[in-house]
Amino acid sequence: MAEPDELYTLRAQYWLGHYTLALDEARSASRRPMPSHLKSEREELILRSLIGLGQYDRVISEGGGHDKSPAIRALALQASYLSSSDEGTKSDVLDSLKSLLSSPESASNTSLQLVACHVYLAANMLREALQCVHMGLTMEHLAMCVQIYIKIDRLDLARDALNLLRQADEDSVLVQLSTAYLSLAQGASRCDDAAHIFAALSEQYGPSLMLLNCMAVANIVGGKYDVAESNLKEAIAEYGGGNDADTLVNMVVCSQYLGKGGGTEIDRYLNALRAMCASHPFVRGMVQVEGAFEREAGKYLN
Repeated sequence: MAEPDELYTLRAQYWLGHYTLALDEARSASRRPMPSHLKSEREELILRSLIGLGQYDRVISEGGGHDKSPAIRALALQASYLSSSDEGTKSDVLDSLKSLLSSPESASNTSLQLVACHVYLAANMLREALQCVHMGLTMEHLAMCVQIYIKIDRLDLARDALNLLRQADEDSVLVQLSTAYLSLAQGASRCDDAAHIFAALSEQYGPSLMLLNCMAVANIVGGKYDVAESNLKEAIAEYGGGNDADTLVNMVVCSQYLGKGGGTEIDRYLNALRAMCASHPFVRGMVQVEGAFEREAGKYLN
């Protein structure tokens, strides 16, 4: 096991989606002496937590400027990408990120590579995302490799990356989360293992919007739709899930499995998704399918 340093708790809170607690921990950590590289990481985790809270304008404001480090500038670009619905703006962000990655003075910056990976994943550019982290230079790089390999259905490679992650620090929160994600990817036969890990993390560190959604997904995969609905209702009631795309999508899916597909409740979730998350892949897919249906239906009505 790796020896804990001054940012061990801060990292764990961020990885678990406890962004407000992470900011509190960062403020506490700022009063403790630490090496310069940990100070830089602390500043990056502050901005990453603000992105997790959706405070994009603040990140853009604090991360702009050529006097900032490559990782901080990349975080400002990530905030710009996530906050924009304009495809031209998003394309400009990707071009700027590419230039930053190719710059000789920043090309080997592991924090920059990690942020770029997140942006490319948001853009569904899986090859480019994997290129940023495939060398596995840090634990977060390895954890992202696990997620990307799962997305491209290479569970064998995800397992290899997870084994390397375990060798680095078997007790890390990242190892536990990655183990749960891989268990989920293997289907109903392993979903209880994933649910147990998420529940244990929630008991140890407290629930978060992210953990409740993860538990809900594990329960949906396991066919425990009433339990999943309970997880999601808690996320909406206690953790702002009513404004979160993942929570709303999961609630739509769960409601369909529970036979509520024609009710006003699911319509409310769908309307909220359309209003708040028009660029979300689920909404785009839904609009595309609805348009195709209307075109086909029109052939029989005319």
